[in-house]
Amino acid sequence: MVVVNWNRRGLLLACLRSLCREQGAEFEVILVDNGSEDGSAEAVEGEAWPFPVRVIRNRENRGFCAANNQGIRASRAEFVALLNNDAEAEPGFLFELREGFRRGERVGMTAAKILVWEDPRIIDKVGHLIWLDGQNRGRGAGEVDEGQYDAEEEALWPDGCACMYRRSMLEEIGGFDEDLFAYGDDADLGLRARIAGWSCWLTPKAVVRHHRGATLGVASTGRLRLIERNRILLAVKLFPGTLLWLNGVYHLARLLAGARAAMLNRGEISRFSSPRDKLRAVGAILTAYWEALRMLPRTWRKRRAFRPKHRLSGREITALLKRYQIPLRTLSEQAIPEMPRRS
Repeated sequence: MVVVNWNRRGLLLACLRSLCREQGAEFEVILVDNGSEDGSAEAVEGEAWPFPVRVIRNRENRGFCAANNQGIRASRAEFVALLNNDAEAEPGFLFELREGFRRGERVGMTAAKILVWEDPRIIDKVGHLIWLDGQNRGRGAGEVDEGQYDAEEEALWPDGCACMYRRSMLEEIGGFDEDLFAYGDDADLGLRARIAGWSCWLTPKAVVRHHRGATLGVASTGRLRLIERNRILLAVKLFPGTLLWLNGVYHLARLLAGARAAMLNRGEISRFSSPRDKLRAVGAILTAYWEALRMLPRTWRKRRAFRPKHRLSGREITALLKRYQIPLRTLSEQAIPEMPRRS
C-alpha cells in the first residue's frame, strides 16, 4: 500500500492507525513524504506498527503523481493499493479490494466506496463519471448513502484516494503522468487502462472515510487551476478525434451551466462566495488554459506514443465515455457540503 503525505501529520497518523484494524490481508505500507516540515515522517517512524512501514523522504513536494510512482516502484506486490493520507479505512478494506480482481485476468483496477469523514451518511464518490470536455466527477458525490451503490459492478475508473491496481496493468500502460502533478491524475491513468482493454470493478464493501479537500481545500484556486488544466490535457491525450473536435462545444455548455448554478448559489462554484472570490476563480481557469496550451506539444507526443497500446477503437472509447457520462445539471449543481477541516 502506498500513502503519500505532505504536512498532514495528524491526518496521516489517523490514516495509518485505521489500518491497524483487521484488513484480512497481509500488507506493507510505503509512505512517501513530500518534504513535510511538520514532523510527519518522524512521527510515523516513532510509532510501533503491526505491519511493515517503509518511509521514502523527498526533499520537496513532488506532487501526488510522482510520489505515488515512487511508492509503486518501491513495492514488489502483485496488487498495489493507494490510500490518501486524509482517508481512514474501515476493517476489511484491503481484502474487499483484492477480491474484486477474482472477476477476471483483465480486471486491472478496483474502486472503494468513499464516504465523507465528518458525515459518513454522505457519499464522497463511488467510482467516477465524466463530462465530454474531460471534466470528471465522483459518482454519487453528495448523495445520502441509502445502499444505491452497494452492488458490485463495473465502474469507469477508481478514485486515487482509495483503490487498488494490478501491477501487470501498470507495467503495461505506465504509472501516473507526473506532468499533471495532482488532480485528474487518476482519470488519466484509469482511462489509459480502459483504452488498453482493462476493466475496473466497484467493490462497495471496501469502505473509507475521507476528509474532502484536506490538501488544498475545496475552494482553493490552486486546486481549481489543476483540475481545469488537467482535464484539457486528458482530452488531448486520450479522446478520440471526434470528441476532441467537439471539446469546445461541451466545455461551453459546462461553463454556461456553471454560470447558471453560480447565480442560484449551487454547485462547486458556490464555494467561491464573494465577487472577489469568483474573480479569483475565473483567473485560475484562465491560467489553466494558458498552462494547458504550453503543455500541448508534449501531451500530443504522449498521445502518439500511447496509440499502439489501444485495444478500443475510437467509437468504442466514445461509447464508453457516453456510458458513464454525468448529467450536465448534476455536474454543475451538485456539491458536497463543506466540512470543518482537521490538520
